[in-house]
Amino acid sequence: MNPLLQRLNPYPFEKLRALTADIRPNPAYAPISLGIGEPQHPTPQFIRDALAGALDALARYPATVGSAELRAACAAWLQRRHHVAIDPATQLLPVNGSREALFALAQVVVDPTRVGATVVSPNPFYQIYEGAALLAGARCHFAPVDASRNFAVDWNAVPDAVWRDTQLLYVCSPGNPTGAVMPLDEWRRLFDLSDRYGFVIASDECYGEIWLGDTPPLGGLDAAARLGRDDFRRLIMFTSLSKRSNVPGLRSGFVAGDAALIKPFAQYRTYHGSAMGGAVQAASIAAWGDEAHVADNRRLYRAKFDRVLPLLQPVLDVAMPDAGFYLWAATHGDDVAFTRSLLQNYNCTVLPGSLLAREQDGRNPGARRVRLALVAGVDACVEAAQRIAAHCGRR
Repeated sequence: MNPLLQRLNPYPFEKLRALTADIRPNPAYAPISLGIGEPQHPTPQFIRDALAGALDALARYPATVGSAELRAACAAWLQRRHHVAIDPATQLLPVNGSREALFALAQVVVDPTRVGATVVSPNPFYQIYEGAALLAGARCHFAPVDASRNFAVDWNAVPDAVWRDTQLLYVCSPGNPTGAVMPLDEWRRLFDLSDRYGFVIASDECYGEIWLGDTPPLGGLDAAARLGRDDFRRLIMFTSLSKRSNVPGLRSGFVAGDAALIKPFAQYRTYHGSAMGGAVQAASIAAWGDEAHVADNRRLYRAKFDRVLPLLQPVLDVAMPDAGFYLWAATHGDDVAFTRSLLQNYNCTVLPGSLLAREQDGRNPGARRVRLALVAGVDACVEAAQRIAAHCGRR
């Protein structure tokens, strides 16, 4: 067996199941889960129709690089949304959702034979970053979030000695679980560090289409273009239809950026067997070509935040995020104990923040917080917020 498998940590949801296995939730309440960030809004009918109408493609092997039509649709969306022009033949690659691509990139860019090979990740973070680093033979260094800046990542907390060994940096903007969006000055800082030390930046933007104000979040490619980095050197952005279009089961997204990275990434994926099926490509072309359903989706999430926050803010330290569909709430006590008690007494599931982070320098930045995923319907989210408020009052 690959000995690196022994370095992996259980996924947060596995830990949560183990931590609550002995609990019998109060049967007076129907179960409500805010624990998993799985979109539950209905999949738009036109996407379903496009998928069903392309089932003949099941009879053909798909190409790893996808069809020219799909790459063109993705490039056109990048032009409309981020105002950047890319070559769809050399700077873009369809992927089976951002998760598998985020993992696979580390296997391409990390050289484990270099002493001290390091991958830097936000903390708290999406656990794929850590698993990808460990299985690529690297070590992880975690950059903590700064509560005073609405939980933006404090990149200045990473020592120069760590940056010198860094080969890959994972950036998540809007962040999971905090919802923080990186401004241009922060991107400038990371690009300067990348130029100095030569590491690749992987920009995870899967929540980028769920913004709560009037201004769309800045993405990695448009940040690079604004700073004169039109070749997108050492930068790849990742996006997905899962949250944007409510199709988590479609497993469809794409990466775009530096052609010098896309080429070996495509080669790796050819051997990895990661081609997107033709029917999924047809549904994806339809989804990337429409913005009306995405705007409707944002309005649903905004309605949930508008209803839920007034119920929670009197009893919890919680604020509106910059973007995304999570609330990052302080529990004023042990986050695991809070989660267990809430489930037992009110049959409502949340995710302890400490499970989404790692202790570094004697501190776990997720401790004493919980992540609330507002993915259920408006009424269910309001009911969950009422139960949480009652739980806080009881405590």
